[in-house]
Amino acid sequence: MAARLRDQGHRVIGADLRDAEIVADLSTDSGRAGLVDRAADLAPGGLDGVVAGAGVSLPEDPGLAVRVNYFGAVATLEGLHPLLARSATPRAVAIVSTAALLPSSAGTVAACLSGDEPRAIEAARADPATAYLASKKALALWLRRSAITPSWAGNGIALNGIAPGGVHTAMTAGLDDSPQFQAVMANTTPKAVADYAQPQDLAEAICWLATAETGFLLGQVLFVDGGTDAILRPDTF
Repeated sequence: MAARLRDQGHRVIGADLRDAEIVADLSTDSGRAGLVDRAADLAPGGLDGVVAGAGVSLPEDPGLAVRVNYFGAVATLEGLHPLLARSATPRAVAIVSTAALLPSSAGTVAACLSGDEPRAIEAARADPATAYLASKKALALWLRRSAITPSWAGNGIALNGIAPGGVHTAMTAGLDDSPQFQAVMANTTPKAVADYAQPQDLAEAICWLATAETGFLLGQVLFVDGGTDAILRPDTF
């Protein structure tokens, strides 16, 4: 995504645990605050687009999933909101997941949406199998509810999300080698195409949302998933 935007002539400020313009751990309060402060230093005139893409899949501590995938993502978007508001055409994108469609812990989701991080961590640890699913469902719900508020839509900031299906990245490194993992993916992330996506497939859609001229598209979660959403919810549109 960053490479594609740079090729198009955009200036990109990356944020990651290492090797980026902003080095920050979004699982911590200090890391989230540091991200916002450093972004303000690097872009004092504001930001035209923000993509909240940090995420973990199945960490040893299920609490890390909600700390990064939900609270880290929301802190990024809310913390950088003032910089977005300075732009003439501000756009924000959150990376959700088709996993948000799967059954998960209602308690974890509710704790996330209430902003109670300690309770969300506790709930995720109590139901570790659905911690990732719950973190992504909570993020999708937060996005839908926030996008239409005066703070976001009222300020002209178009907030949308991308829901990837299976993608060949370091997070899914076992996809080709593990029959067990392939069986899980076939049940939870079915696809109508021959193979799972490459990062470039997602980058095209993300970059469009992050730079779209229209501000009339907002509060949407765009499924870039090879058909997963249509397979799991054929009667929902």
